[in-house]
Amino acid sequence: MNHDEVLAMVAEMQLPSAYDHFAEGESPDPPFLCFLYPGTDNFAADGLVYFSSNELNIELYTDIKNPDLEARIEAVLTQHELYYTKSEVWIATEHLYEVLYELEV
Repeated sequence: MNHDEVLAMVAEMQLPSAYDHFAEGESPDPPFLCFLYPGTDNFAADGLVYFSSNELNIELYTDIKNPDLEARIEAVLTQHELYYTKSEVWIATEHLYEVLYELEV
């Protein structure tokens, strides 16, 4: 999945979104998404990259726990046949929940 395909998939989630972060003072009211490629998980053969895979993090930020919204995001990921892991944390300084989806594309 290339970057344009990731952008299209994130758009299907129907939430405001930005790559990595919103500019200071421009963050929308929650819920919103940020996504980024924190690294790669490449496969080597003969000392070269034989197969390249990007890690993709999709971060959902909400001010209340919203299982229906999480299910909508997970349905989009499943529709695109993507395996993901999910974790959640409360960010006290921001008064927001972050639900993190980690996957490879």
